[in-house]
Amino acid sequence: MKKTWTEKLNAPARHQVKPVPIDIAGMKKGEIMLVPTPHMIDAVIRAIPPGTSMDVRTLRHKLARRFKAEVTCPITTGFHLRTVAEAACEALQRGAAMDAITPFWRVLDADTPTTRKLTCGTGFVTAQRAKEGI
Repeated sequence: MKKTWTEKLNAPARHQVKPVPIDIAGMKKGEIMLVPTPHMIDAVIRAIPPGTSMDVRTLRHKLARRFKAEVTCPITTGFHLRTVAEAACEALQRGAAMDAITPFWRVLDADTPTTRKLTCGTGFVTAQRAKEGI
């Protein structure tokens, strides 16, 4: 049976800090890279104040600094951003209040490729950003 996004978000996982093995995705071989967990991404997004946005690049830099790495894996970050957003959408479908879910729209906007894949749709993200004046 396929896991829900919420199950993926809550699955036990450990972050890693290790050298980048090859030049890939804008990272250079040998740079110290953080491979984050979904909960790490979720925590950073939850800390963004209402009415404020943060782009994905800034989120990655913030995480890297926090864990004494030079870079954060953009591929893993992208996967986990979707997991966080979809888990929030699932929570809304189950009746959770807006202020109880992770405000992923503070990082994802209509132009972010991940947004186009979300079950809640680009319109939802655009509306939430507008409500917050982002």
